[in-house]
Amino acid sequence: MMKTFDEYVELAEQAHGHICAGQILGLRMAIHGVELLGIEDPTGKDRKRLVTFVEIDRCATDAIPVVTGCRLGKRALKFRDFGKVAATFCDLYTDRAVRVAALESSKQRARELFPGIADKNQQQMRAYREMPASNLFSVQWVKVAMNPEEFPGYKGARITCEECGEGINFERQVERHGQVLCKSCAGERYYTVL
Repeated sequence: MMKTFDEYVELAEQAHGHICAGQILGLRMAIHGVELLGIEDPTGKDRKRLVTFVEIDRCATDAIPVVTGCRLGKRALKFRDFGKVAATFCDLYTDRAVRVAALESSKQRARELFPGIADKNQQQMRAYREMPASNLFSVQWVKVAMNPEEFPGYKGARITCEECGEGINFERQVERHGQVLCKSCAGERYYTVL
């Protein structure tokens, strides 16, 4: 069953190391997404039914798994680096998905609602707790196409990169000039070898 908002705040603070406006926004976003999908117990009986795509690597993203139970290590949390405070919640059982994005106007609304709170973070935390979801988020019902290797629990062949010899999971290999390569050896490296 869903927890109280204060219970989620406590769990988010433990997971993130502190509580901030981004954490409050992430909790509200996840609760809204789960409710829109009609998922009643995302970390319990419904835990295998949800996959969440997050679009930013900031505070809100740490709060979302607190509500959804989706984790990178469980292959149920997917990161797409779009730089947006947004997440898409996918119900694998009903094949429905909803994208919830933070409204830029929510910051201004927080200033209007609580002009007496000088600290911007405190002002936003209070406003984000109390504002209706319709003042915090835009909502889009979407279709998310996922290949079988994207699903939690996928078991596929492990391929060896012909250049570096490292193992590649989940069909992430690249074929180039007749060779099977990992993405790093194919030129998608995020690091430089010293």
